Amino acid sequence: MPDNSQVQPAAFNCEGGLVLNRSNFVMQPGEALELENFEPDIQGGYRRINGFRKFVNQVVPFTASSSETTLLVASFANKVVAARGEKIFSATSAELALSIASGTGMTGSGTVSVGSTVGFSSSGTLQINSEVFTYTGINSTTFTGVTRATSSTTAAAHSKADVVSESWTVRDTGRTNAAKYHFERFNFDGNEKIICVDQTNAPVVFNSAMAATDVSESSVAGATVVAAYRNHMFYAGKSTIPQEIIFSEPFNEDGFSSGGGAGSIKVDDTVVALKVFRDSLFIFCENRIFKLTGSTLSDFAVQPVTRNIGCINSFTVQEFAGDLIFLGPDGLRTVAATARIGDTELGTISKNIQSLFDENIKDAAAFDSVVIPDKTQYRIFFNKDGQSARLSKGAICVLKKEAFEFSETLGIQTACTDTHVETGDVIVLHGDTLGFIQRQEVGNTFDGVTISGKYRSPDMSFGDNGIRKHMQRVIINYKPEGTIDADLIVRYDNEDKDSARPAVYPFDTTSLAATYGDAVYSTTASASQFVYGGPSQPLVRQPVEGSGFSVALRVEDGGTTNPYSLKGFQLEYQLGARR
Repeated sequence: MPDNSQVQPAAFNCEGGLVLNRSNFVMQPGEALELENFEPDIQGGYRRINGFRKFVNQVVPFTASSSETTLLVASFANKVVAARGEKIFSATSAELALSIASGTGMTGSGTVSVGSTVGFSSSGTLQINSEVFTYTGINSTTFTGVTRATSSTTAAAHSKADVVSESWTVRDTGRTNAAKYHFERFNFDGNEKIICVDQTNAPVVFNSAMAATDVSESSVAGATVVAAYRNHMFYAGKSTIPQEIIFSEPFNEDGFSSGGGAGSIKVDDTVVALKVFRDSLFIFCENRIFKLTGSTLSDFAVQPVTRNIGCINSFTVQEFAGDLIFLGPDGLRTVAATARIGDTELGTISKNIQSLFDENIKDAAAFDSVVIPDKTQYRIFFNKDGQSARLSKGAICVLKKEAFEFSETLGIQTACTDTHVETGDVIVLHGDTLGFIQRQEVGNTFDGVTISGKYRSPDMSFGDNGIRKHMQRVIINYKPEGTIDADLIVRYDNEDKDSARPAVYPFDTTSLAATYGDAVYSTTASASQFVYGGPSQPLVRQPVEGSGFSVALRVEDGGTTNPYSLKGFQLEYQLGARR
């Protein structure tokens, strides 16, 4: 047995996020050299991310070719709005409240219970996974008069939380050569509306009943971006007038009389994006940024924010953590108000993972982004032509304790995105390149594809790279959210091929089912497994082998696990000889 009196402990919390711009010698133990499909958690530690699954079971219909990508996704009026090809569609979805067995017969009198039927038609057709149902009535949480296995489908088992969706309904057509859409939800007259621009055709406005009306003014046809500010609608980005911003009369998105309060503004650079933030409309250009203040035609004024930096992609601009975040030519930046009234400073925040941005800014054909407000999280996705979904990368940015921490995503491929809060529920959506609408932050897979989570610590020498350390034990502090199947890997001396390479050490929820009051209550691993009377953040005490002058820890899971958080580690070792 080892002489435990000589054992040295070294403990650290998992904090600091992914760091790619500093040497191992100066990195903090809690930072990460690899952090893939983990998110820095505002509750502490690194958490394996949730998955995504279809928000609507049916693919968005295409116009001419199944290779047409999704051009728009937006949550609006308890529906999801999507565009593909020359058409704009809407559909409604809900979550199944109770499981449905494959043998259950429903012949016009059956019922299907869901979380809410808001947005669904009073009768119609539903789809749950691959099975189609018809129904003749609804109440607040139930479809009635349900018949199963219609449209030549087969009755199958369905689980609670499976997606229940209606078919896509065409809402607008004839949008020739439409490109990726920008949209704005607004309310000028007490009625909720959404306006969409597609870089080619007339802007289109939908009311809450999803009735479509084109904006008739020809000067704004082909607008790339749109924003509602001070009850005016602002349009910009038209290829023939790239430096001009046209705004409507107040309270009328389709009124353009100068006598009624409409007008236009020119800046000395190509407009890329418009974003309302606090009391200003920020105008992001290719090489400059301006802000518009005032309330009406008579007092609108444009002020420069910076003439040195611009925004390279409109779909990266988001309001985030009390600020605006956007992608500049050198990475992610914020527009942050200082203590001096009216002053604005710009700062690059992605220095820790600059190599990731350098690689993908150059090679990406398109970008998308979402904000997850309850996690103080911003996600950006890099989309490359011809790249498979499993190789698609992105980055996660989290504001923690007034500092930004980062990680990397792998396997999320987006074509368009939206984040919307409805009745307290954060809905994060993306349309994919195959024409499906996916909801993020649900499930444990990427729509059936396993999620591979990876963490790697820095190489730690505990203050002296010249003394050998004989490792005795690694203690893992983690928080499971269900069944976990992961591996701890210990590597020495910067993973030198001549150094000791111990076998992997599995840790999972089954190892916790030991003592009543001190571990998981139940030996049956399931997604609903909870800790009974014991710690919510258990410890795994893993004896380990090997020695080296530095040591690094890896945690990898096989992609079939529930989310879990790595909170911290303690390493115990004995000192050996100096080299």
